[in-house]
Amino acid sequence: MKKVLFLLIGAILAIYFIYVAFIYYVPYSEGTRSGELIKFSRKGVIAKTWEGEISQGISGAQIFEFSVLDSEDEAIKKLQEFQGRYVKVTYVERFGTFFFWGDTKHFITEVIEEESPHFNRN
Repeated sequence: MKKVLFLLIGAILAIYFIYVAFIYYVPYSEGTRSGELIKFSRKGVIAKTWEGEISQGISGAQIFEFSVLDSEDEAIKKLQEFQGRYVKVTYVERFGTFFFWGDTKHFITEVIEEESPHFNRN
């Protein structure tokens, strides 16, 4: 009976670790988005995560919500600096997420400030 219990617990743990590895290492998609950075904050009660929004239209009808992992220090600093400006972000979309990673499946890896196509500065 003990042997069966240990095998069952071992199988459950193995499946869990395979699931976590799959979510972390296998991206669903990768790409870029650009727009005005309208929100970037650290939120949460139990686990604090970095969350943000980019407006992809003049009226704000299209909002791209994203998360940033704590390990992406450079992206976090740039997002804090570029608040309210037009930015281009590179992201990785995952199959799922965990509460301690963020609220969304889109995780930012790089941030570049760009000139807004809506307002010509000339």
